Amino acid sequence: MSKDRKELLTPKVSVVIPTYERIATLSRAVDSVMAQTFSDWELIVVDDGSTDATDEMILLDYPAVRLHRQENTGVSSARNAGVALASGEWIAFLDSDDAWLPEKLEQQLSHLANEPELRLSHTDEIWIRNGKRVNQPKEYAKSGGSIYRRCLPLCCICPSSALIRRDLFDEIGGFDETFPVCEDYDLWLRITAREPVHYLDEALVRKYGGHEDQLSSTTWGMDRYRTRALEKILSEEILSLEDRILTKETLVKKLRILVAGARKRGNQEVVTEYEPRLSEWEQVGV
Repeated sequence: MSKDRKELLTPKVSVVIPTYERIATLSRAVDSVMAQTFSDWELIVVDDGSTDATDEMILLDYPAVRLHRQENTGVSSARNAGVALASGEWIAFLDSDDAWLPEKLEQQLSHLANEPELRLSHTDEIWIRNGKRVNQPKEYAKSGGSIYRRCLPLCCICPSSALIRRDLFDEIGGFDETFPVCEDYDLWLRITAREPVHYLDEALVRKYGGHEDQLSSTTWGMDRYRTRALEKILSEEILSLEDRILTKETLVKKLRILVAGARKRGNQEVVTEYEPRLSEWEQVGV
């Protein structure tokens, strides 16, 4: 095959959908990719050990989709596996319970063409909880540029809205597979600490919530993993002095909440684990 022919077959965007026991919503996600006004993409569905006939449904109903099956090792592993199979210049993530509006990829790529130095783009979302549209809390307000400080309290980029250049994903090391939750919080911290991001102020993702199998609903103490992410970024020594101060302050605040909550619930195991870390970070300099 000639080089020119090979380049013609290489998609601009590789879309990665990780899924686990989501056959009820996966078709909606896949259909929203199929309906994109921008057509130069490939779609990779990573079935992370489902037992609900997900693989049969994809093979039967979506023969053009590339299906990768693996043992259940978590969403971070599934996303990373999808990226490893991808050939596009850009990687777009879509959770299997969310959906895109038809213009999502086209609009992001059009705006990014005017700012070629930016390697991560995200958009606003429509939140749907238990079948009804709801307003996003103010603390989840999105923005672009140098947003590291805005990312410290909570996750300010929705994975289903993210479009990231492959070279940036590889440079940053992908999702940390030791995080069962908050893996996106960890990744966005590592990226926004290094470079600005693009934000398209349009709601181009339908983000569905309220169902029982959401990781945020089935995993207690989310700040256990946010504190790990904050400790990681502090250990990299890439932050400015002011950002280090703010990061440490956020870490100490979250550790205090964890310890106080564990004491209130009588969870001595958590107190024993996190109280020494709290004491250490309260005393250490920046």
